[in-house]
This record gives sequence, C-alpha cells and structure tokens, in this order.
Amino acid sequence: MVVAICFILSFNGHAQSLNGFDLKGSLIPKSQILRGGPPRDGIPSIDSPAFVSSEKSDFSDEAQVLGVHFNGIAKAYPIGILNWHEIVNDKFEEELVSVTYCPLCGSGMAYSGEIDGKRTTFGVSGLLFNSDVLLYDRRTNSLWSQILNKAVTGEMKGTTLTRINTQRTSLGAWKKLHPQTQVLSANTGFQRDYQRTPYAGYDQSNSLYFPVANKNDVLHAKEWVLGVEVDGKFKAYPIKELVGLRERRLEDTIGNQKIILTWDQTVENVEIRDASGNELISIQLFWFAWYAFHPDSEVWSLY
Repeated sequence: MVVAICFILSFNGHAQSLNGFDLKGSLIPKSQILRGGPPRDGIPSIDSPAFVSSEKSDFSDEAQVLGVHFNGIAKAYPIGILNWHEIVNDKFEEELVSVTYCPLCGSGMAYSGEIDGKRTTFGVSGLLFNSDVLLYDRRTNSLWSQILNKAVTGEMKGTTLTRINTQRTSLGAWKKLHPQTQVLSANTGFQRDYQRTPYAGYDQSNSLYFPVANKNDVLHAKEWVLGVEVDGKFKAYPIKELVGLRERRLEDTIGNQKIILTWDQTVENVEIRDASGNELISIQLFWFAWYAFHPDSEVWSLY
C-alpha cells in the first residue's frame, strides 16, 4: 500500500541496482537514491483513465485537483486519486500525456509522452531522490527525476522531458475557468478510498519522511510556493504572500529577465508571462522540495 512509503529506509550506499533498475553511471548520487517502501509498480499508475463530467464527479468543489488544459481540452485530476497512483498515462486527442504527482513533495507535473520522436508511458519505480518520485519509462526502463524532468539513468540519461503546464487548484475554481472540463473518475479499476489520504497530517508537519540533500528553514518545510525557472535562474513565490497582495498583478525579475504574474483570486489561477507575453511554466509544491533541488533559488517576499 502507498502508506508503506512512510517507513524510512537507510541510504543504499553505492548499490548498482535497486528495484530492478541499473544505476550505473547515474547523474545523481547513487547513495541518495532511496527505496520508498513499495516495490516497482507497487504504486500502480493509471493507464486506462476514465473521465466524467464535473457534475457527475464523486469529488466536491472544494477538492484539490491538478488541472491540465492542452490541445483545447481541459481535464482535472483529483489529488485524492493521485495520492494513491502518482501517475496517470493519458491522451489529449492523439497526443500522449503523463500526469505525475509526488505526494511527499506536493509536486504535480505533466509531460509529453513522446521523447525523441518515440512514444512511451511511465510507471512508479518505488525509488526516491530528494524525497521526490523517480519515474521510469516503459520503453527503456530509464529512471527520470520528476522535479528535474530529466532522465538520470539508463539509455535516456541526460534527456529532458517536454513539460505541459499544470495548475493545482480546487475543482470549483477549475470549473469556473473550464466549464466543460472532464474529471478523472474514481472508477479506476483499483480498490482505494480516494476520499481518504494515506498521508494524513503530513502537509502540516515540518518534518520529512526521507532525507534531502539541501534544507533551508527560511520558510516552513511544507509552505506552498510557486516555483519558476527562467534561463537557468530560479525563484520561489510563497502562495500566501501572493494572496496577501491587494493588486492582482506583480512585476518582478528572475536573473535579468522581467516576468509578470497575474491572477484572479476568485478562481485561484496564477498566470506567469515573460516581457514578450510568452507563458512560462511554473510548479506549485512544498518549499522544502523546491529548495532541495534548487538551493540557489531566490525567494520573493512582500516585505
């Protein structure tokens, strides 16, 4: 069960193989690749997702979802389901899209299922790096860091994934943005209680289940931040400080680049664009997870 991930296992030294994955030549320290508890595919991905209209969904308007709007199609993936499965291998029209979520980091990210012109789907390896899920692609068995969106072992090592923007919000807010949205059905083919989280209390606690390489207590470990990258520079925007602004538009810089954040609090939507008006991809996640991967990140503050 997913709850087994709560048990901390020791560092694996310099093991060359874990959960059936070859770690030779890993781009990340092998000693920091940890078994999360469940074995490979012990947390089963959803590979044949079914959807319902928002009116027929089992989830309330207050339920948190990961929203994806791509190819003119809007879909909502309830966090209550993603907590138990972590990956949904889906299609938008004929394009493969893998929607991923790491409950330990609060990080929801979506990727194109086409890599170097070849199609693939992803599974849950049962391994973690910096407390974040390591995905594996079913074509080459390479391991991929979700937050780095890069292959760290195997044939695809060093290859990056094409990201698709996601938005973490409430189902009610997502419906206001996309009235025709489809919602992932709780009829997944698995026996899980999707109204119950296997991580009760985790997002309020300052403690972690697994060690990370970099820590910084300038913010609470589980404070929600919006992480943005521009030309290899990183910045975190604490959500609660953005919400505290009277104006719904913020001009800022990351590195030497101007960015503009705009949002409508009634629909909990933050849009980020560069000075030329191009949309930038961001990620909402826990502060500790953003800092673990980006220790050189700036932190925006209202004060």
